[in-house]
Amino acid sequence: MNPDIQPFFHADSNTWTYLVRDPSGIAAAIIDPVLDFDAKAARTSTTSAQKVVDAARNRGLDVQWILETHAHADHLSAAQWLKSQWPNAQVAIGAGIVDVQKSLAPVFNLDDSFRADGSQFDRLFADGDTFRIGAIDARVVAVPGHTSDSCAYLVGDALFTGDSLFMPDSGTARCDFPGGDARTLFRSIRRLFGSLPDDTRVFVCHDYGPGGREIACETTIGAQRRDNIHVRDGIPEDDYVAQRTARDATLAMPALILPAVQTNIRAGALPPPDTNGVRYLRIPIDRI
Repeated sequence: MNPDIQPFFHADSNTWTYLVRDPSGIAAAIIDPVLDFDAKAARTSTTSAQKVVDAARNRGLDVQWILETHAHADHLSAAQWLKSQWPNAQVAIGAGIVDVQKSLAPVFNLDDSFRADGSQFDRLFADGDTFRIGAIDARVVAVPGHTSDSCAYLVGDALFTGDSLFMPDSGTARCDFPGGDARTLFRSIRRLFGSLPDDTRVFVCHDYGPGGREIACETTIGAQRRDNIHVRDGIPEDDYVAQRTARDATLAMPALILPAVQTNIRAGALPPPDTNGVRYLRIPIDRI
């Protein structure tokens, strides 16, 4: 059985969130939800996430999973707020999040109350782990390279790739974040190409509409193999690594990387309140 998929686009971060449901029942999952964040005022809101909630409730769905493809650097996750709407839902991510936490905790000088063991999440997925969304079989595919915790979710005939693969005319994700590695990403993607049928639907986490084309979220493995500007069939690994490394050296840091990663390694939970009841994000100077 294949899932019914409803995409939601967050224009401020060019992020796609997906509501994935079992068409034969009420079971559902939400993949890569976004918490709105006004950096100038340091204010959060749930406007975008509420649209996903409304769509799910209008269909009478039971959200059982809140799935993160990795600890995002360009937006804050709404996972914990969504869990407050469906308390029995499990917030899940790849097991590599532990390495990400261990790498980033010293950057923000997080105290002993932060445990770099993945315990902030309800489920840590290893490569090949399986789960179900109602009657639909789902499988976790580790795709490290963009980050060490990156994973894709194969739900029926639909693959949710996170940042590892973009639309074919946009190529692949950057690999210069902590734990990133271009050669590893190339091999992760080629593994997908070699193990999945060409008609597998592919849903990306971001799109930027290069050349002014309309924003899109869906492609196929076959289209990626044929047309991806970075990793299509016939592009050697060394060429990809050279191209990706050169490109990454020109890229600015994401605008929200500092608030995003210290929130997302907590599974979307904001830092605990200080003694005055106010929550504070840390901004390390000359560190990133």
